[in-house]
Formats: sequence, C-alpha cells, structure tokens
Amino acid sequence: MPRIDGCDAYRVAMPRGRRPESVLVRLAGGDAVGWGEMAVSDRSDGRPWADLEERMGPALIGLDWERPEDVSAAADLGAREAAAAIDTACWDLWCRTRGLPLAHALGGTRTSIVTGARISPEAALDTIAGRVNQAVGAGHTRVTLDIRPGWDIEPVRTIRQAYPALALIADAGHAYTESPEHLTVLEGLDSYGLAAIERPFPAGDLAAHARLQLRVSAAVAPAVGDLETLDAALSLEAGRALHLRLERLGGLTAARSAHDLAYAAGWDVWCSGSGVFGIGQAAAVALAALPGCTLPSEVSDPAGGPVFVTPPVRSSGGVVGVPLTQPGLGHEIDEERIERLATRRMRLST
Repeated sequence: MPRIDGCDAYRVAMPRGRRPESVLVRLAGGDAVGWGEMAVSDRSDGRPWADLEERMGPALIGLDWERPEDVSAAADLGAREAAAAIDTACWDLWCRTRGLPLAHALGGTRTSIVTGARISPEAALDTIAGRVNQAVGAGHTRVTLDIRPGWDIEPVRTIRQAYPALALIADAGHAYTESPEHLTVLEGLDSYGLAAIERPFPAGDLAAHARLQLRVSAAVAPAVGDLETLDAALSLEAGRALHLRLERLGGLTAARSAHDLAYAAGWDVWCSGSGVFGIGQAAAVALAALPGCTLPSEVSDPAGGPVFVTPPVRSSGGVVGVPLTQPGLGHEIDEERIERLATRRMRLST
C-alpha cells in the first residue's frame, strides 16, 4: 500500500504582467511526486492556505492509500479550492507511480481537446469584436462572453452578426432575477442561438433555472459546486449543460462523478482549468478527454507567458493534444523555478 511521505505547498506569483498568483501543492510518495494547483483570487481570505497548513497537509502525511478517492477524507478538512489542488496532486502521484496517463486513469477516450475562449466585459463593442476575432483567428470554436444587466443583448448581437456559426455561451455570473425586465432580456438572448446561458440566477435558486429552461431553447447551465446540487438540478430539470470547474467541485474525483451524472442525463459538458502555471490546465485537459465533454473547453495557457510545465499546455489551431505517452499529468514541472519564485512555502514530511 503506497504512503504519502511529504506535502509541500508554494504560493507563487507570475514574474511579470498582471502577476496572478497560485498555490501549488506537491505530494511525494516513494520515488514519485504529484502536483496540483489552485488560483489565488482577489477575494481570497487566506483560508485555503491555512487549511493546507493546519489540517489537510498534516492529515496526508503518512497516510496509506490505494486510490486517489481514498484521500477524500483529508481533502474534506478544508476549503474546496485547496481540496481540488490536493485531489489533483493525488491523481498525478498515483498515475506516475503506476506509469498511467491521467486521462486514461479517469476514463478519457479523446486524443485531443477542442478549445474555447472567454471574453470579459469591455467598455466598447468594437473592442469585443476585436477580441472575438482574435480568439476565432487562434482556432477557438467556442466563446464565452461575460454579460451583466445593461451589457448583454448588444454584445451578443455584435458577436453573432460577425460569426453566425460560432458556439457562443453567455455567462451571467448570477446577476439576473426573474423580474419581467430581466426575463425579457434572457429570452431575447435566446434568439441568437446560444449554446448555453450560464449562471443566470443566484446559485441556490434551482427552481428559477428550471423555469427559465422551460422558456428558452438554449441550454441553461446552473452553477454546480457539489454532487448533491447536481442531483437536485437533474431532478428539477434545471438546465441541460454543465461547466466543470475543478476548483469549485473540489478536484478531479468529484468532477469525474459530476461528468458521469450529466453525461447519463444527456447534458452538454465543458471544462475549464484554474491558475496560470499550467498544472491546473493540464488537469483540465485530462478531464476534458472524458466522452461526455461535448463542448469546447477552456484548457490552454495563454501564449507568450513564462512556461512552468514542459511541454506547455498550449492550443494549436484550436486543439490541445492529450498527453498519452507520459504518466500522470504528462508534463514535467519546473520545480527549481517554482521554488525560486515562491513567496510562501509549507513543508511537511514523515
């Protein structure tokens, strides 16, 4: 039975640009190591790091385990973002120990992933058109546009007129209600052939999502943070699409189960990675190789930035290859550079 001998964590900021940060988790067992990543958001209150240092990390040290699912009790001791990083590292370690590609271990059947891109709100419609043009030129076949009340119909119309066949998702970020004004807007968006309307209402209001699904032909994609919520959404018919966010679900183990449930129900599924150091994106590539991931996924690092994993997780013509000849995540991690750039470290060992 394998054991986890060491648990390290690094808080690392990109050396240039906007300097986004991630916490990277490294688990050691035997002769192998596994890695996980969680993004550090502006709203982070330090809880995920504290959970790693005080509860989750100590619970892992010396733990005997047969499969990554056996570590769920330790992962449940803290924030879901930290749990996602630990769960991913467990899968990477387990696969590297056995010489298995992560995608195959999860049940993936694809050799490559078709990619999509996300477009944040902009102040001018011509800026939106330019950014979508850039995404399409890079080969992305699906675009998600962040919308909000007052910034919805016009940008969607602009994109649809320029790209009639582009798969388009409108992410409302929970900003709408069932007021007549908002429902009129959401129904108006439906006339532009959207692939999905994501997170239109507050996360807990699945009944509202179900009522909207009856009014629109686009798939509604409620926010799902756990399997219980997904079960409820399926029962209520509160949508027809699922966005698998590793950090929100707590890692690959829960995300794979969520995929299986949504796939069995006939829902469309797409994935996105977290963080900018390549580890979170590599995990999302393996997840997106599952057969039910029917929509293009956001699984590639931005081109032109520093590279921390080799080969980099990059889209070429809108496609990312699934690593199937190397074990685990399928990428080598630049541990020396991570160590050098870390602003905070945690080291636990037997």
